[in-house]
Amino acid sequence: MSSQTRIALVDCNNFYVSCERVFRPDLWQKPVAVLSNNDGCIVARSEEVKALGIKMGTPVYQVENLIKRHRIQLFSSNYALYADMSARVMQLLESFSPHTEVYSIDEAFLDLTGACDRDPIAYARTIKETILRDAGIPVCVGIGPTKTLAKLANFAAKKWPGTGGVLDLSCPVRREKLMRIVPVDEVWGIGIKTAQCLKRLGIHMAYDLAAQNPDRIQARFNIVIARTVLELNGIGCLALEEIAPDKQQIVCSRSFRQKVTQFDELAGALAEFCSRAAEKLRQQNSAAGALTVFLRTNPHNSQEPQYRAAVTLTLDFATQDTRVLIGTAKKLLGEIFRPGYRYQKCGVQLDRIQSVRHPAQLDLFTAAESNSARQLMTAVDTINRRFPKAIAIASTGIRKDWKFHVEYLSRHYTTDWNQLAIVQCR
Repeated sequence: MSSQTRIALVDCNNFYVSCERVFRPDLWQKPVAVLSNNDGCIVARSEEVKALGIKMGTPVYQVENLIKRHRIQLFSSNYALYADMSARVMQLLESFSPHTEVYSIDEAFLDLTGACDRDPIAYARTIKETILRDAGIPVCVGIGPTKTLAKLANFAAKKWPGTGGVLDLSCPVRREKLMRIVPVDEVWGIGIKTAQCLKRLGIHMAYDLAAQNPDRIQARFNIVIARTVLELNGIGCLALEEIAPDKQQIVCSRSFRQKVTQFDELAGALAEFCSRAAEKLRQQNSAAGALTVFLRTNPHNSQEPQYRAAVTLTLDFATQDTRVLIGTAKKLLGEIFRPGYRYQKCGVQLDRIQSVRHPAQLDLFTAAESNSARQLMTAVDTINRRFPKAIAIASTGIRKDWKFHVEYLSRHYTTDWNQLAIVQCR
């Protein structure tokens, strides 16, 4: 007798906030918010901050009074800390299932088929308790026969405290009961525009969508929504991806806290963005065949002249060489830069990404990227992994006034020997 398929979605609660609280236990049950780059907007909120009505993405200046009145503890984004804590959580999850898909920095799908047939709820509670005990991160666990139902179960486990943070939707009766009260907007894969279209057709709840004919939905929308209908009915269409697919597009950009007016300063910022993008390319052993540079002023400031532009160039050959990308970006910037404007944001985008193991066919007159260039970049990456930011291309500049402002950055507790947490025992 074969086991019933059971997919679990383990999702960390308020992940960035939880990471900060691991090393600041005095902040448990107190309002905490994590800010975006430049400390501009709120991008993660504790339950206490949510209860104050502060929405995700709210600019800090709009809620300064609430922050002071309720003594909300603010943190600048500490991505090194969050990435390391995520790796620890994922490593713990792998001990519960040999088949795991890391879906995002704070979510993972686990195939629990055959692992917990007797009592899946008890197994899920063990996962939850282990992550909290060993990593200090609270999580919720949703279980279902498909990934979409596991997502739905996790949503319900977070929303209704009565579940204790764990919900199993293997039972069709329980599934139907839940889907009748969950809006279609909350179904995984249903975006805002799709939800609006569905509602115009009288499909308001998840149950309404599950009751649709998949062929008709495919004819009206697309095969992705048709698969969602099947998944809501317990028919698995989405397999676990245990090996993360390579990114097909890489974007590096930033908003400047202080507006930038000079070409050289923008070129320096783009050089740094190209460096980061090239590192990501090399990490997945890929090369980019097209580069886009874009910039803009602040569209919300009606008192200043507005300008925005973007330009794309298809490269002669796909490259992962930081020097080539920086040189190209600077030329493209020269085409779209206009003096007299106060620029708020710029960035680079890499497209036509391909594996270096299977390069595209070149024409007779184009020289491919040399092995020595790849070896040089590999050496740079190796040194920078051992000694972070030890080597940089000179054009990234030394003085970086455009760099983002981080007033509330916490310590790198887990990635820097000099910033380890100190515990005093008396």
